[in-house]
Amino acid sequence: MQRIYLDYAATTPVDSAVFEKMNPFFTEKFGNPSSLHSFGQEALFAMDEAREKITDFLGCKRKEVLFLSSATEANNLAVLGTLQTEEKPHVILPPFEHKAVLEPIKKSGAEVSYLSVSKEGLIRADEVKEQIKENTALVSVGYVNSEVGMIQPVKEIGEIIKEKNKQRKRKIFFHTDAVQAANYLSCNVEELGVDLLTISGHKIYGPKGSAVLYKREGVKLSPLFYGAGQEKGMKPGTENIAAIVGLGVAVEKIKENKIEKTKVFRDRIIDDVFSKIQGTKLNGSKEKRIANNINFTFDGAEGESIMIALDREGIAVSTGSACASGSLEPSYVLLSMGLSHREAHGSLRVSLGRFTTDEEVDYFLEKLPPIISKLRKISGK
Repeated sequence: MQRIYLDYAATTPVDSAVFEKMNPFFTEKFGNPSSLHSFGQEALFAMDEAREKITDFLGCKRKEVLFLSSATEANNLAVLGTLQTEEKPHVILPPFEHKAVLEPIKKSGAEVSYLSVSKEGLIRADEVKEQIKENTALVSVGYVNSEVGMIQPVKEIGEIIKEKNKQRKRKIFFHTDAVQAANYLSCNVEELGVDLLTISGHKIYGPKGSAVLYKREGVKLSPLFYGAGQEKGMKPGTENIAAIVGLGVAVEKIKENKIEKTKVFRDRIIDDVFSKIQGTKLNGSKEKRIANNINFTFDGAEGESIMIALDREGIAVSTGSACASGSLEPSYVLLSMGLSHREAHGSLRVSLGRFTTDEEVDYFLEKLPPIISKLRKISGK
């Protein structure tokens, strides 16, 4: 039986070139970068080299790049680190943000305004302008939603906030979670107009346990942990040099992604599924969709049952965000887009990647229709 991975939005395999560069830092080049001897300086040099690669990718200054352990940690630092420096802060964000943004905002006790979401899974930049208050301290909008792959108007929001800040004493900071965007969209921070931006290593063919938080110079953050002061006091503790090296190489290799080929696969799957399976709905806009993400609802078939049936055929897909897949509740992302509980329970996310092949797409398109047909018969639909 074939084993086919179509869940790249959940995680990606470590690229062989990334793995090769990381290897020596587990056994040979194992020094602590805070040590002054040659072992330590060798590790420090490797960390500086990785920071330079990420600086080039983001179009920022070296001192604005912070190495962290995960996107969850980076998002928590961006949110709580900002809000803890403000008095009675107000936050603006969409209701379908990743839990790593939603939960710390809830814990902060800040006043929150949620942006409205269209049936296509998009927010309006001009609504951000309408929601801004005197005490607004933070706007956080994910660049690409992890479940439905919608590309949000981050650049337009950045321009609105920049203009608003010219008229204010109390600056509004703008954060974007770019975890799902980094493989396919420009993350130049000046073009986007963001003050804080998150990237995760394991979503870009790098190692788990690695992430970056871009922090614009002048943005004040309160640390979540305290210790010896590494990463400008924002991430105390001995650095994971192997993971940092891997993250740097992974960012450097993003330019090798075959985006147009991925789009061809995506559109082929969408068109083929609609032609072969009646009662199919594409969740989210086709035009504003990231190159690798497809999210379907199949009337009369339950998403988790589809996923299990495909897994028995050797095909890995998802019913939504991997972080929430243990929940029996329907996707809050899809509910925010106006889908019913029944429709949300019938959703399936297919996400493509660097190593997806024509043969894998063929196999998926061969196996999916009979599975939907069988499940519909069982359910009586």
